[in-house]
Amino acid sequence: MKSVQLFLTDRAAIRWPQLLAILLCVVTPLSIEAAPPERSKLQVIVGGDHYHPPYEYIDENGEPAGYNVELTRAIAEVMGINVKIELGEWSEMRKKLVDGEIDVLQGMSYSDERAKVFDFSPPHAIVHQSIFARRGDPVVDVSGLKDKEVVVQRGDIMEDYLIEHQVGAKLIPVDTHADALRLLSSGKGDYALVANLPALYLTRQLGLTNIVPVARPFSLSYGYAVRNGQSDLLAQFSEGLAILKNTGRYQEIYDKWLGPLKEAGSIPWKLIGQVGAAVSGTLLLVLGSIVIWNRTLQREVDSRSRSLREHQQQLIQADKMASLGVLVSGVAHEINNPSSLLLLNLPVLQEAYADCLDILDAHYREHGDFMLGGLEYSRMRDEIPLMLEEMLEGSRRIKRIVGDLKDFSRHGSKDLSEIPDFNAVVVTAIRLVDTSIRKATWHFEVEYGADLPAVRGNVQRIEQVVINLIVNACQALENPQQGIFLRTYTDTDKMGRPQVLLEVRDQGCGMDPDVIGRLTDPFFTTKRESGGTGLGLSVSAGIVNEHRGRLTFDSKVGEGTTVRLALPALQPARQTD
Repeated sequence: MKSVQLFLTDRAAIRWPQLLAILLCVVTPLSIEAAPPERSKLQVIVGGDHYHPPYEYIDENGEPAGYNVELTRAIAEVMGINVKIELGEWSEMRKKLVDGEIDVLQGMSYSDERAKVFDFSPPHAIVHQSIFARRGDPVVDVSGLKDKEVVVQRGDIMEDYLIEHQVGAKLIPVDTHADALRLLSSGKGDYALVANLPALYLTRQLGLTNIVPVARPFSLSYGYAVRNGQSDLLAQFSEGLAILKNTGRYQEIYDKWLGPLKEAGSIPWKLIGQVGAAVSGTLLLVLGSIVIWNRTLQREVDSRSRSLREHQQQLIQADKMASLGVLVSGVAHEINNPSSLLLLNLPVLQEAYADCLDILDAHYREHGDFMLGGLEYSRMRDEIPLMLEEMLEGSRRIKRIVGDLKDFSRHGSKDLSEIPDFNAVVVTAIRLVDTSIRKATWHFEVEYGADLPAVRGNVQRIEQVVINLIVNACQALENPQQGIFLRTYTDTDKMGRPQVLLEVRDQGCGMDPDVIGRLTDPFFTTKRESGGTGLGLSVSAGIVNEHRGRLTFDSKVGEGTTVRLALPALQPARQTD
């Protein structure tokens, strides 16, 4: 039976700007080799503001987050750059870039004065600056700030502007935009000059309802910045940004973080439509004129474009899974607390009811039937224990689901350095699910391969995958007469490299091809009525991917399913003379 492998779906759609980028690639002179340059594996330190949401900030878990952070990580993945993101006070991070302590700032507004010190990438956002005032205060523009106390962020583009243009305002520098807005809201200072989108975000988050934007005097380009002369490094970030824009990944990140906060009417759709029509017409003319010339290059361009799209869709899917992991982690935490209370209190209520039963029965014998909870005691006497037991079982199921959610959202283990005995891992997993196996089948067989080569990884995580595969096989059986058969063995992959495999074969109901294609999708399950959450194989697929392994599925309806887990074997050390 042909093995079915899971691949990520290609959903990228090429728009006109992306087509222009491809055309520019097409018209590259024939003498230029298109082989990708070798990327440096040295770590690049990327800096940013520690509290400038939604662009960049440190989240509740102490990790960098925001639009800039996600964009940087996406560029790092597509360009093969090893980055470390470091967030701190903006003025301090700007000084670190000047002093060479960090390599890149991931979000800096452009000005001619700054361009004397820094080199800038093409902008990845346009930042509108706003003047904020307390409700009821006069509306002013920049010229109206003369002799006024204006709160600004220390080292921000607006502080630079007010000083450079000698506006005559009395500046009150603070560390963050949030500090500026809080200060203005508390009655100190006359105005605050801050970036519009972060200010809108923070006023909502902090509940500062007494301050409003009264003017929006500037719109500035916002992009990556390096010290003058670091052109090679800047080129990598610029190229990565262009790739993300061409594949649609950039727009997804932009919409995710910045789209919800865009002000109504802030987008000039009519102008965009006119410009788009003009650009489209120009592109059609350009396309018509160069199609004949580029015939000899078309096949190579098509091949490289397909490869690039496939790679980008893998990155997009990985990012979506990471975002989903953050979501379910929060949901699991919120559910776990009330669930724990139910698990703690329901057994107490069961014991309390059992203790009261003699008294209630005596009252019933002496006075006859009476109402309890709106129903006759004679009926409720046997119903209450059943209700309590059903509630307790429901709470236990919630606990199991929360456990699955936590497994799904758990970050990959950084310790993949263990060298376990693969057969021993399988033995342990079988022992842990022995009860499930005994309930599911009378025929369970295991064949252990001899002299298996070593694998490298995390013992607990590999064991978790084996357990999930066995439990799924148990759930696929329709009666105990059907069997489950495991074996471990050694084989080679398509490149001839050795690998260690676990095969789990069941004689259960089997699956059709549509179901196989969705097996590792989060929350997809064919066993939801029996308590399945659809997270077991999603978690397993993530773990196998961490270990650079592979999961494949063979199945046919009515004939059972075979799952193969393949992990790369360690290559023996070369002998030297």
